[in-house]
Amino acid sequence: MSADTKKRTETDTTRASESETHFGFRTVREGEKAKLVHEVFEQVAERYDLMNDLMSGGLHRAWKQAMIDWLNPPRSARPFHLIDVAGGTGDIAFRFLDRAGAGAQVTVCDINEHMLGVGQDRAEAKACEGRIEFACGDAERLPFPDRSFDAYTIAFGIRNVTHIEQALADAWRVLKPGGRFLCLEFSHVAVPGLEDIYNAYSFAAIPRMGEWVTGDGAPYQYLVESIRRFPEQETFKQMIAAAGFGNTSYRNLTGGVAALHSGWRL
Repeated sequence: MSADTKKRTETDTTRASESETHFGFRTVREGEKAKLVHEVFEQVAERYDLMNDLMSGGLHRAWKQAMIDWLNPPRSARPFHLIDVAGGTGDIAFRFLDRAGAGAQVTVCDINEHMLGVGQDRAEAKACEGRIEFACGDAERLPFPDRSFDAYTIAFGIRNVTHIEQALADAWRVLKPGGRFLCLEFSHVAVPGLEDIYNAYSFAAIPRMGEWVTGDGAPYQYLVESIRRFPEQETFKQMIAAAGFGNTSYRNLTGGVAALHSGWRL
């Protein structure tokens, strides 16, 4: 390798290592974001579902049910395997098992061990042995073989990954042909007049609620900011299509406060 080539290679490596992304409204190095997000959810794991109730006024329950309704899992005894990514507390997984037939199984995959611990405790209380498993893994590099699952869900998690495109690509990889991708995420308000009310509530009330319930409002400040950095509905739909999914579509929930996106591995 010539000296010039070596120098260019070292420069490219340095630039790659210093690539930047967003953490809420802050700009951070890409390599830092996963650690920062991990710390956020480590802090909020025990009160995560309670805070979802407070932040959304209980609406997150209806939104999650809308996700299961759109997934419409088979109620027969035929095998059907769901992977729920970034779903450590099990909220989506338990709703799925309540709705699906005897042949249904769910794998909950989350990068945060504390969130998984909450889900495992809940699974034991619900006696779900044999139908649910928990695995620690990164949404961008799922620890499962190609074509492993009949459906993939992710609720309020994809905006926290460092590379959304990579997470979508890995979702496509682990789905079987004909498999369904569903994403529930906070989105961009589509009703005139509602956005100002929503912004005032989000930035003024939610961090204060977080401080009151958990003793620290900073994680909730990040969560509010991360919503504003997430792509709007049509752009995210195009990103799903670019990952290889077909028949992509979305539905706004509560005027676009949240949105459900769908795609199929054809």
